[in-house]
Amino acid sequence: MTSDTGAPTPTSADAATSTSADSAGAPAAPFDLVVRGEQTLTTAGIVAREIGIRDGRVVAIEPLGSGLVGTEVIELADDQVMIPGLVDTHVHVNEPGRTEWEGFDSATRAAAAGGVTTLIDMPLNSIPPTVNVDALAEKRAAAQGKTHIDVGFWGGAIPGNEDDLRGLHDAGVFGFKCFLLHSGVDEFPHLTADEMEADMAELAEFDSLMIVHAEDSRAIDHAPSPEGDEYARFLASRPRGAEDLAIAEVIERARWTGVRAHVLHLSSSDALPMLASAKRDGVKITVETCPHYLTLLAEEVPNGATAFKCCPPIREAGNRELLWEGLLDGTIDCIVSDHSPSTIDLKDPENGDFGVAWGGVASLQLGLSLIWSEAKKRGIGLPQVIEWMAAKPAELAGLPAKGRIALGCDADFAVFEPESAQIVDVNRLHHKNAISPYDGRALAGVVKGTWVRGQKVDFETARGRMLRRGDV
Repeated sequence: MTSDTGAPTPTSADAATSTSADSAGAPAAPFDLVVRGEQTLTTAGIVAREIGIRDGRVVAIEPLGSGLVGTEVIELADDQVMIPGLVDTHVHVNEPGRTEWEGFDSATRAAAAGGVTTLIDMPLNSIPPTVNVDALAEKRAAAQGKTHIDVGFWGGAIPGNEDDLRGLHDAGVFGFKCFLLHSGVDEFPHLTADEMEADMAELAEFDSLMIVHAEDSRAIDHAPSPEGDEYARFLASRPRGAEDLAIAEVIERARWTGVRAHVLHLSSSDALPMLASAKRDGVKITVETCPHYLTLLAEEVPNGATAFKCCPPIREAGNRELLWEGLLDGTIDCIVSDHSPSTIDLKDPENGDFGVAWGGVASLQLGLSLIWSEAKKRGIGLPQVIEWMAAKPAELAGLPAKGRIALGCDADFAVFEPESAQIVDVNRLHHKNAISPYDGRALAGVVKGTWVRGQKVDFETARGRMLRRGDV
């Protein structure tokens, strides 16, 4: 065995390799799958390895040339890297209720095509939202038999459902999402800061996680109206200050209650110093950002281009560079998609009115190539990118068997060609609605195949599992 570590400790059976023998001295049975390559991204970095997989788990990691025997063997080309499957903890699947916006079949196909092997679905914009155990059951029933990758669920915290939080937790949700301003859909109302604090105190009792859409409604009420086709006007309608005020509330309420809290889709670099300070103080707070904030620029958004509309908004070049610095210094923990699609008509492409268009960017299939394209320009290596997009989101959700190629972990991986290139064509993506701000964009890196628990995603057979909190 190598010293590649960082996963749940395997059992003695898991630790067996093809070079071991059973008690009678006979050779061990072949692995279900062996992957051999000069470039395998384990917890030891990019190294030459042979990976043995049995019963959906990584059970052997050996130097290349060890001769592991598998029923199936994959020999990687020299320009291919075996990477851990990405974990995307911020996806709006929208089924049931708004399945025309996306859906479990299309969303998980898109995820797999982008190297994502686990996603966690947001409690909105489905109908009903996931705010009680019955609604969670409806969500799971809607997903049954449609998931091409593994899928888990967040619960929702809204006014009046305090008594439902523990039941949802016990039923396996990974934490609870709340908004501090209108969510965009009436069936998922927002909390006041005081209501959020009360729910945080409740969640702290059973060590759950509160994830927060942090924009202050008062600040936005006082900002300019977003109507019209000018992106600059829309940007002014969602000022950084609205984010900063709300994040300050999250930090202090988390400090007072002791809850684990997570700031969703950070776009304002102004909030980085107080988040870093809170972390130094021991506040249990984590932070994510998204590909659109790290790759797109407000200065380059054409007027009327509502495919770029999201909330909080894409900001200026200087802000983007500070977000990258926040990732590198550890203030921002992870990168996830916030895939928030809608039907094309709801993006109002004919009029290009930012005031009425749905606010969300569709990017689930493209995240790895988007981030790798920008990371390469900055001299950031692939292992760091995968840490942000696989290991850290898995850690956030409490999924220790996901996000790494290590002994005992689920055999979730992708084959990635970092030196290949692609041009985004929205009509060739698996997303249900062919609209994206990345259409026509040249990207570095191509995912050539994705495996979930040792089985290749074929985009026809839905083999994904539904995950519950505490699954290992």
